[in-house]
This record gives sequence, structure tokens and C-alpha cells, in this order.
Amino acid sequence: MSSPKIAALFPGQGSHAVGMGADLAAAFPVAESVYAEAEQTLPGLRALIETGPLEDLTLTANQQPALVAASVAAYRAWQDKTSLTPMVAAGHSLGEYSALVAAGVLSLADALRLTRQRGTLMQQAVAPGDGAMSAIMGDPAVVAEVCGGLDGVQPANFNAPTQTVISGTADAVATASATLKARGLKAIPLKVSAPFHCALMAPAAEGLSPDLQAAAYGPFAFPVLANVTAELNDDPQRVPELLERQITGAVRWVETIKALAGMGVDTFIEFGPGKVLGGLVGRIVPGAKTIQMGTAADVEAFGL
Repeated sequence: MSSPKIAALFPGQGSHAVGMGADLAAAFPVAESVYAEAEQTLPGLRALIETGPLEDLTLTANQQPALVAASVAAYRAWQDKTSLTPMVAAGHSLGEYSALVAAGVLSLADALRLTRQRGTLMQQAVAPGDGAMSAIMGDPAVVAEVCGGLDGVQPANFNAPTQTVISGTADAVATASATLKARGLKAIPLKVSAPFHCALMAPAAEGLSPDLQAAAYGPFAFPVLANVTAELNDDPQRVPELLERQITGAVRWVETIKALAGMGVDTFIEFGPGKVLGGLVGRIVPGAKTIQMGTAADVEAFGL
């Protein structure tokens, strides 16, 4: 049974919480098996997810595979309960790995290992304090123009029509933020451990490339929109290159959600902890139907 108009969305970093998915694992054997496989693949990860401490779970090398586990657990519980299949999927940054697991392209074990390595390499790419990210509220064209005139800073996430995250060296991000404020935009420094999705992440992209090439990729059960192109991909051979480019490239989320709406998607389901993506969808496609699927209660209450 297939519902042709569901888009499955998977969150990125910042949506994590200690205890995420524990109720799913208790209520659904398919979710329990996700956590069991996560523990088998990365020993110690399950305890970190279930009991913390939060500062250790927040470390990007832990947070990335933990969010994959929690998101895939929610997706598999929902699918087990409803027997529905999405028409299409997308993930925000790290969430693209969860989307690829849901689509049957990546195995859960490979996604966990890749995201652990991705987080480790991202943290190593830039010394603490050398990089920064800021959320800019205002016209994205002005953000692109200001960043284009500076070295060391670039748009990293086009999250919503008037919310763009910039990333780069601490000095360049500070300069860009000051310039944008002077032009009437608002700048909010983000608490991040590294400047994600910018050229400073090139060593991480280079380092992850052999692991991406070595992983096994199966056929797509449904297509996944890639962050760096905001276009559908259903070719397994393109996945390693798209995931490598994603590390230094911008997350084109506004274009992604508009593309999904243009395909006729009428229901956006966010699988995993938090409600970040549902909120962004509502700002990109006003009136869109968004459903949160992060707890056992969410799965039990689901209805179209």
C-alpha cells in the first residue's frame, strides 16, 4: 500500500535530546532492533542516547549517529504500524543519511559508521574557536551578496525564506554579521562546535570520501532529494559524490521543500526528535500539512 503524497523528512543536528526514541524502542520491536543494531555497530551509543550526559551526546561525532538511530527508529515504527511508504524523502544535512536508510539505499550500520566518521572529521577540520556560524534573518539575496564580497564566509543553510545560516572563519562571520546588521538584517550567533557546510570543511570531505566510496548502496525504494542540488536522486552511484559535496556545500532546504510541494506532496512527516523541520516547512509552504513522528504516542495517533 502506498500513499502517493507523503514526503518523509529527517532532521539534522540540534534536534537531539537525552532519551530520544526510548519509548519507541519499548513499544515497537522494529524500533528496538534499530537501537540494538546501533549499540552493536557503535558500542556505548545506546547508553549515551538513553541516559546521556547531554554534553557527550551533543558532541558531533556522537550526535550524528545518535540522530540517525532515533530517526530511523521512528520511521520504521511508523512504517510497521501503517504499512505506508512515502512518495519521496529528504533530510536536513545529517538527515540525508537517515533518508537514505529509510529509502533502503544505505544500511543502518553503514550510515551509523559513516556519520560517526563524518562527525569526527568535521570536528578535526577546524580548531575550536577558529570557525563560527550565525543565523541571519532577512533577504537571502543580501546575505549572498555580502558573503560574496568577503573571503572566508558563505551561506551554509537556506532554511526558510528569511532565515539563512552563514558559516566560515570566526573573523569573516563576525565581519559579515556586522555588515548585514548595518543593512537592517538580524544576526544571531549559533552555538556550534565547528563551521559546518563551508569551504573550511574541505579536509573532512576529503577524509570521508574513501569511506563513502567503499560503502554499499542499494536501489532506491523511493527517491531522495539531495541537499546540494535540491533535486531528486534515484541513482545509487551518485550518492557518494552528493554526500561528499554536502559537507562543504549549502543545505538548499527552501528549494527542497518547494520542489516537494511542486511534486504534489501534501503531507510532510518529520521522523525523529524535535519539530524544527515542520516549523521550517510551514514558513516555506504556508498552510502545508506537517506531522511530527518522534514518539510512540505520535505513531499510535497517526492518521491521514
